[in-house]
Amino acid sequence: MGTQIDVLEAIRKKLLGKKLTYDEIYSIMDQIAQKKLGNVLTTYFAASGYSKGFNNKELYYLTKAMVETGEKLHFTGIVADKHCIGGVPGTRTTLIVVPIIAAAGFTIPKSSSRAITTPGGTADDMEVLAKVEFSREQIYKIVEKTNGCIVWGGSFRIAPADDVMIQVEEPLLFESYDKILVSIMAKKVAFGSNHVVIDLPYGEMVKVHRLKDAEVLKEKFEYLASEFKIKIKVIIHKTDEPSGRGIGPILETRESIRVLQQKENRPVDLEVRSLNLAGALLDLCIRDKGEEFKDKVKKKYGNSIGWATEILKSGAAFEKLKEIIKAQDGNSNIDSEDLKPGHFSYKVTAKKHGKVEKINSKNITIISKVLGAPGQKKSGIFLNKKIGEEVKKEEILYTLYSENLYNLKEAKDSVENFPVMII
Repeated sequence: MGTQIDVLEAIRKKLLGKKLTYDEIYSIMDQIAQKKLGNVLTTYFAASGYSKGFNNKELYYLTKAMVETGEKLHFTGIVADKHCIGGVPGTRTTLIVVPIIAAAGFTIPKSSSRAITTPGGTADDMEVLAKVEFSREQIYKIVEKTNGCIVWGGSFRIAPADDVMIQVEEPLLFESYDKILVSIMAKKVAFGSNHVVIDLPYGEMVKVHRLKDAEVLKEKFEYLASEFKIKIKVIIHKTDEPSGRGIGPILETRESIRVLQQKENRPVDLEVRSLNLAGALLDLCIRDKGEEFKDKVKKKYGNSIGWATEILKSGAAFEKLKEIIKAQDGNSNIDSEDLKPGHFSYKVTAKKHGKVEKINSKNITIISKVLGAPGQKKSGIFLNKKIGEEVKKEEILYTLYSENLYNLKEAKDSVENFPVMII
């Protein structure tokens, strides 16, 4: 472990664009994990990665050091996981994918994050249904009972340096691509995952803007996965709008539960995206189950997406989520329509006839945070219209919800400067 002077010299070195050794990176991560470095110096280090970037070897060192300076979980056999790199508000696939995989009989301990650049992280949403902060021993018991969990990774020193760095990045609403990569992979390694699917959206309004950047990031994910002996599939897709219509913890969670319950008003785009991810993850897991198992799945369901679809349509995925909720000290007697948004609301209507041409995800995030999300679980936005849908003059485009009248007024005053939709 390096001294404070050694760490300062290493940060200075990286700010100048020079390469760091494993010992230097470990010393920085150790100081951050123990909260000895302070926010200013931690911000300098985070900024050095944003401006100068890291080579592949440094990325491996960062991931390894982030894991080694915290606690780790150990499970036997196939351990599945999925992760979206984020930046897309709404789109809460994890609450659908995890119970599908667990219902299929695979272990999937999901370490989730709180919001960084969106109005709600998976941990914020799961907290609507159950507790998300548990000790390592408690997580073992939950997974033993249900095959899965959806917990906040910051609750028991899993890659603790990552959570400190998230705190300094959150006010600026930025994460470097390298930081995204290291953060995700460190959590996967620390949770003992060995079969992982990465959902990597790109587009004008999300974290990764260009296909070229997404492909570079995919290669880096595959490099790190090979170093840690993880089987990985990275799914790149263009994203112009959220999947589903709810933004903010309770509205996002309601959308996911509607899919699991197969309600008529469920968001089909969120269902399709979730099934694609679940199918890809099942496919990874099946490959290590032997030819006889693969043949059985093929004969009965056609393919992995067919299996995931059957688990969803049969209600097995919803029953599995209820098991996980109960194991995480929540009320498993849930229905999507019991999840009500904030009492104070305002409907934003169209000023002309036309079609929704564009949805601005960045402005959705800004307005949702003004409304109080994610701290106010019931605050957020419901998108009554989405891209390509026809709109009549004075028809509702989207609805603002808040738990607080002041927040609602501030959001109403802000929508002119931060338009959510373009007609």
